[in-house]
Amino acid sequence: MSVTTNVNISGMHCNHCIASVTEELQELEGVEGVAIDLNKDSISRAVITSRAELDTRQVQEAIAEAGYAVVPDRV
Repeated sequence: MSVTTNVNISGMHCNHCIASVTEELQELEGVEGVAIDLNKDSISRAVITSRAELDTRQVQEAIAEAGYAVVPDRV
């Protein structure tokens, strides 16, 4: 059974940004796929499919390694 994790990311502007974040996220254990909805003027969204629940800290660190920041969901 696959688990889907949605993450908001700030600072992404182009396909290179998408490639950098995707590469870092795909290195995490259990990640099966990454799809990113790029929003150049605001917050982009990554949808990560994995075999099990991902560690939030590891996801944030992977995105930071690519040079971007996770933005919390607004309640």
